Amino acid sequence: MRIKIGNGLLPLNLLVILLIVLIIVSPSSILRIVLGLPLVLFFSGYTLGLVLFPKQEGIDSIERVALSFGVSLAVVPLIGLILNYTPWGITLESMLYSIASFIFVVSIVAWVRRKRLSEGERFDIELRFSLPGWGGSTWDKVLSVVMVVVILGALGTLGYAIAAPRVERFTEFYILGIEGKVGDYPEELVVGEEGKANVGIVNREHVTMSYRVEVMVNGVKNTDMGPVVLSHEEEWEGEVSFVLGTVGEKQKVEFLLYKQGQTEVCQSLLLWVDVTE
Repeated sequence: MRIKIGNGLLPLNLLVILLIVLIIVSPSSILRIVLGLPLVLFFSGYTLGLVLFPKQEGIDSIERVALSFGVSLAVVPLIGLILNYTPWGITLESMLYSIASFIFVVSIVAWVRRKRLSEGERFDIELRFSLPGWGGSTWDKVLSVVMVVVILGALGTLGYAIAAPRVERFTEFYILGIEGKVGDYPEELVVGEEGKANVGIVNREHVTMSYRVEVMVNGVKNTDMGPVVLSHEEEWEGEVSFVLGTVGEKQKVEFLLYKQGQTEVCQSLLLWVDVTE
């Protein structure tokens, strides 16, 4: 039994509107990803495919589905690239509205091209109550199964990568001269003179962290500061001072960074200072 439902443009555009509303109001990021997958992976490529191939002949159903995925994966990054150079930038709302606008405009073009064709030439979706491609040769059956497996595998891999992305967690640690410039460090001091520098910490750990800084002179603790509590992406700079009590060249001044609850050094920075009488 076969049922023709046209090329699916009307229900597809209605579904686009529904998905956008659900994504915007959804409080769950995982649900937003799941709802957004059809927009990103299929809809834009499918509508553009209807513009390129409005006729029933020339491309079969499996090829049309594969083309829809491939074209979508090319169109959506291009939309993001264009948005990156606009005042709106790349945000959830700007991407949703841009993809939806692309689908709506291309759908109109596809509808115009379809209207110019006769009834017999137009591409129509047929619902069959049997396995697709199962009435052909053995090779057709194998090819259909392979295409379905590849598409499902690609969707599963992409869905997992989006739902559980690899998050880079690290802390930036740096020192500057007292004037806030790179290279403006205390390189020569008199015995007992106070050396000063600015220490900077940037939290990229995606959680709130507490830090502590120790200053070691020739392996001996000289001073410390902290705790410094920073939320994700928060930056802190503070002045730290140290005193060298012996004469000598190339005396080692270490700046050691510790994370909350850790006894091992997270990062270390080093200055060499000459000390005279």
